[in-house]
Amino acid sequence: MRAVSLPRREVAVLVGLRRPHQSRWEAEDSLEELAQLAISAGAEPAFRVLQERSLPNPRTLIGPGKAEEVRAICEEGVDLVIFDDDLTGSQQRNLEGVLGRKVIDRTGLILDIFAQRARSKEGKLQVELAQLKYVLPRLTGHGVELSQLGGGIGTRGPGETQLEVDRRRIRRRIVKIEEELEKVRRHRALLRRGRQKQALLTAALVGYTNAGKSSLLNALADAALPVADKLFVTLDPTVRKVIVPGGRVILLSDTVGFIRKLPHQLVAAFKATLEEVRASDLLLHVIDISHPDWQNQAQAVTAVLEELGAGAKPLINVYNKIDKLPSPEGVAFLARKPGSVVTSARTGTGLVDLKRTIAETLKAVEDAKARVRRLSVSARDEGHRR
Repeated sequence: MRAVSLPRREVAVLVGLRRPHQSRWEAEDSLEELAQLAISAGAEPAFRVLQERSLPNPRTLIGPGKAEEVRAICEEGVDLVIFDDDLTGSQQRNLEGVLGRKVIDRTGLILDIFAQRARSKEGKLQVELAQLKYVLPRLTGHGVELSQLGGGIGTRGPGETQLEVDRRRIRRRIVKIEEELEKVRRHRALLRRGRQKQALLTAALVGYTNAGKSSLLNALADAALPVADKLFVTLDPTVRKVIVPGGRVILLSDTVGFIRKLPHQLVAAFKATLEEVRASDLLLHVIDISHPDWQNQAQAVTAVLEELGAGAKPLINVYNKIDKLPSPEGVAFLARKPGSVVTSARTGTGLVDLKRTIAETLKAVEDAKARVRRLSVSARDEGHRR
């Protein structure tokens, strides 16, 4: 039996920039997250470089001396240089000229991961749209030949074939994809109206990537969604029925995970998917309580929800993964906060409390809707009498 040789993982050096307003811990934590993203994309983050600068260098983001330091590291068998900050097209080209290696930024890395994870036609279209909108401004006015881009991290995905076409054809393709995704949005709107006619209440799982949303959906709905200790495992929304106390059936959906510095191209491209968040009656904000930076992660999710126009939605904070804590009693106070539940999707701890809280919150949502309808009818009747 002939042995199958696996492709060699690209060796990467990670480069970050610490601004004056950042603590060193924050900058290093962001670089650690970049390392997890690189691993998820299939790279081996072998080296890390962090520079402190008051302002980024307009030509290369990092200073000339630090660029030379990175260039020397590249001689140690490095294939790829990944920057934690977004690069302009000119900065990317200047750095590739100085370093002699392929250079991508955080957004390009996240887009690559999404390209690998997309499975449905909708998901692939959304990733392609994000890729094309990312690539297009890097072409404008610079005469860059996309065919110069090689294979590997940062160049894969549904949009790969578009890397050989000119700007005009890319713009036409963007318009075509947006038209197709508009059809998807209209279809989703029809499905939502159908659920409303059946008086089915909906809830959506939101949270930082790898917070355990899919594991929680599996536990609540007795489902078998794929889960892994990786970033952005779930791209395509999944909806399952969940029975809450009182025998009420609700529809619970799993959504794409959020992250700090979430590329705006992705927020725009995944508008059809993220509309499920805005249309839900209730949001379950899943927080990985075992993560040392869970508070900042939760704030990042809140910021994205505000950007989506879902910041005022009824919300339950679900502090998940307590089984990973050395002393779960230390976070018991969180369970006493209104609208909060402490859980472990792996062991089942807190799931009964969570279902009860979901039922109570949705009952309050229904009561509020009923009051609005009564006031509307009353106002209409009063108008007729006049």
